[in-house]
Amino acid sequence: MKLARRVFAAVMLFALSARADDDPPKQEALPQRQANFVWDKNEKTKQVLLKASFSYRDVIDKGLAAKLASGLPTVIAMRAYVLREGDANPIALAGRTCRVSYDLWEEVYRLKVATAGGERDLAAVNLEGVLRQCAEARDLPVADKTLLTVNKPHFLGVIVEVNPISPQMLAQMRQWVSRPAGSTGIGPGDALFGSFVGLFVRQIGTADKTLRFRTQSVTPAP
Repeated sequence: MKLARRVFAAVMLFALSARADDDPPKQEALPQRQANFVWDKNEKTKQVLLKASFSYRDVIDKGLAAKLASGLPTVIAMRAYVLREGDANPIALAGRTCRVSYDLWEEVYRLKVATAGGERDLAAVNLEGVLRQCAEARDLPVADKTLLTVNKPHFLGVIVEVNPISPQMLAQMRQWVSRPAGSTGIGPGDALFGSFVGLFVRQIGTADKTLRFRTQSVTPAP
């Protein structure tokens, strides 16, 4: 059975790679959903951060909701890449991970959320609380304004995975998102990164569920 899965994955990878080579991917072809962008200036340090709010609640369908309630630990991992329109490589990465486990004795969801600045232990009494804490980004710092190009449109390319199969990737994400808010710039040699094609076109799904979408553009003023 495992061999069959590997063969299937290899065939799918080849097919997608071939299609990607034949038809250069277009960023505007990604499914689009709305985000709210705000510029947040720290009057003391003068740092200006771009913050974003958006939802990915639909990553939890009925089957995954039942799995959450069963007590089996589940991880929801979200990566939001900042890209300049038309450019192949991302400029910055913000993200968060959320580990959910249902306490059958206390009848409460235990959440461990890793985001900018570290990890927090939270609790939710129902699925609505889980979705609010783990499937929404609210005022997420995505980039220092100095990383962006003035008068050029930028957007977020977002990948959300439920139970990513790679422990290494999860460990890298937790380390990355624990940086201070706004420290999202991608440098040479940073892990977790690749081109737009590598991240959004040639990836084979290895999680229980994956969402990939982009937001509308935001253009920094001088």
